[in-house]
Amino acid sequence: MNSRSLRIAAPMMIAGVLGLSGCAVSSSPEGALRQADERYQVVQADTNAQRLAPKDIARAEDSLKRAQRLSAYWGSGGDVEHYAYLSERYSEIARLHTVLGLNQERLAKLERDRQRLQLALRESRLASVREQDQWVEDQIMSLTTTDADRGVVLTLGDVLFDTGEAALQPSANRTVLKLVQYLQANPKRIIRIEGYTDNTGERPFNLTLSRDRAQAVADMLVDLGIDEKRIEVQGYGDQYPVEANASERGRALNRRVEIVFSDNQGVLGQAR
Repeated sequence: MNSRSLRIAAPMMIAGVLGLSGCAVSSSPEGALRQADERYQVVQADTNAQRLAPKDIARAEDSLKRAQRLSAYWGSGGDVEHYAYLSERYSEIARLHTVLGLNQERLAKLERDRQRLQLALRESRLASVREQDQWVEDQIMSLTTTDADRGVVLTLGDVLFDTGEAALQPSANRTVLKLVQYLQANPKRIIRIEGYTDNTGERPFNLTLSRDRAQAVADMLVDLGIDEKRIEVQGYGDQYPVEANASERGRALNRRVEIVFSDNQGVLGQAR
């Protein structure tokens, strides 16, 4: 039974008790008085009843005392039975109020326990999210270097571009997804995406190609939910190689994208 059902049932149960007031159970004033006293002693000794139904106990006591006083007078048997019966009924009402009160307390405790469990679950989920965010940040930061002028830089070393192409290879996906998670967990940070090429081709072509490569990464981030206002795009062509272009390995490393991170306040280091 829930608390609403208890609130509805309580008046009906008590009304039923009071509805019995038309007749007494005992066949004599002495028996009625003794029975009322026994019922009263039970509820009066019940600490829960004292706490939850003090007014009912007081009414039972008052009616019992009236019955006891009247029992000393000749010809008052009917009045004795009447007040003894009232005392007994008030004792029963006190018992019912005690039962209802204890049930309501139990339901309230269950509700508090439920709310505590829900809160603990939310906190656990939040802790899991924070742990996941921290794991992603650790993963991203493990791949970065620090440039004295530009700040923290992530080189997408596993993101290789074919010669003359701006399309990202599938090997980029995992790192880009980590980058998205990192940016979502750090909403104040902005980034500059810098594109680079090898020295194959003419300088103007390489400059355009390098910007297209940076833009390809930016477009993927935006497609995955990162606000484009948090992204700057820059192309440097075949400037600033990290390896000599004399070998295929060197040219592959120079076909790269670098992500420059702002500080926690959204301030980027200077561009090249």
